[in-house]
Amino acid sequence: MKTIAQISAELQGYDPQALTCPDVNLFLSKLVTPVTGTDSVHLFDALGRVLAQDIISSISVPPHDNSAMDGYAFDGAQLSAQVQLTLKVVGTAMAGKAWQGTVAAGECVKIMTGAIMPLGLDTVVPQELARSVGSMADPQITIPAGLLQAGDNRRKLGEDLLQGRAALQKGELLTPAALGLLASLGIEKVTVWRRLRVAYFSTGDEILSLGEAPREGAVFDSNRYTIFGLLKRLGCDVIDMGVVRDDPALLEAAFTRAAAEADAVITSGGVSVGEADHTKTMMKKLGDVAFWKIAMRPGRPMAVGRISGIKFASSPDEICVDSYNVDSIKSTPRQAILFGLPGNPVAVMVTFLAFVRPALLQMMGCNAGQPPLLKACSVEAIRKKPGRTEYQRGTVSTGADGALVVRTTGNQGSGVLSSMVQANGLIVLHHQQSNVGVGDEVDVMMFDGVI
Repeated sequence: MKTIAQISAELQGYDPQALTCPDVNLFLSKLVTPVTGTDSVHLFDALGRVLAQDIISSISVPPHDNSAMDGYAFDGAQLSAQVQLTLKVVGTAMAGKAWQGTVAAGECVKIMTGAIMPLGLDTVVPQELARSVGSMADPQITIPAGLLQAGDNRRKLGEDLLQGRAALQKGELLTPAALGLLASLGIEKVTVWRRLRVAYFSTGDEILSLGEAPREGAVFDSNRYTIFGLLKRLGCDVIDMGVVRDDPALLEAAFTRAAAEADAVITSGGVSVGEADHTKTMMKKLGDVAFWKIAMRPGRPMAVGRISGIKFASSPDEICVDSYNVDSIKSTPRQAILFGLPGNPVAVMVTFLAFVRPALLQMMGCNAGQPPLLKACSVEAIRKKPGRTEYQRGTVSTGADGALVVRTTGNQGSGVLSSMVQANGLIVLHHQQSNVGVGDEVDVMMFDGVI
């Protein structure tokens, strides 16, 4: 595992006092390491997990040529672009078993969707496009000239998955479609990377937990619930450590416990320059912190690094942070990745989406990478100063011409959490970008499937 100093030395032009957003993502990609433990899980429990090994198809899917629809199967070499084709119906092929018989020139077989294509036949005319002629004793159909080409409406053996080929690759996130694909191979259980363990807590004397009585100058803690939702949506095992007051001893206890029990630690609040922000001091004492500031808005104060912890003598579930006794723990050192997020609710969500989520996915062993950005035209002017990346909450919709358009949600204050509820994406205004005019194209990071 490389130290932060070694990673910093590898990055040309790295300046911890003036980090851009791409700098942060590059640094994190070198800082984090994937988990190593695995689980064997049933498909019903595999959604959102990450594959720990390649899946090689043991069969071909489909296992034989079959019909893509209800209709009539025949030899497509008989088709003509100028003359209609008349065929005699000599049998019916049902799904689930092979049709026994032979088909000569000028003949066809009525066939159901999914039924095996009879030997020598390669084309299916949909039943609604074929005209019945003849009689019950001598059923025939006609196919209009120029309607079909040889091979139409036939699914070929292995056109989905071919036996011996990779069906899914190690590091793939298992989506609903992937579960269906695995089931189509007859696979009941898969080997996945173990779930990532993430501990999180809020800091500050002004923070109220739900259920506490309101008091002057205090606010209810929203960040823990937002972070909980983001982590659960990502498929992490979460360790909620509540609210930790601005007390060095309590903060040290919380950080030590979190680093001992989790792969990653997320805090909110306490990383700015206020006199009561002891979090920063404690991070430096217990860990190796890479940087504190990012050239972005919202979310400029953010800490990233590694922090040390030691295993507890007793179960961590039985230990209360308020009564934590340093002498009661074992001396088994561990390290966790640290993300010290800002205190403002919107800044917490933006920094999580921009930096923490991609890093956690990498730690989960996932190959997903950065979320793709869409292009949309702004329907309003947006003020922007070069020299920092801005993430503005926006609503993306389809314009009259069918193209994507976007507008801001209005007030972009980092404490306006309701704007994140109203938005369906973030307008990403890049580091050197300046003011945006009406009709200008901007990048958008969509929320769907992410939060």
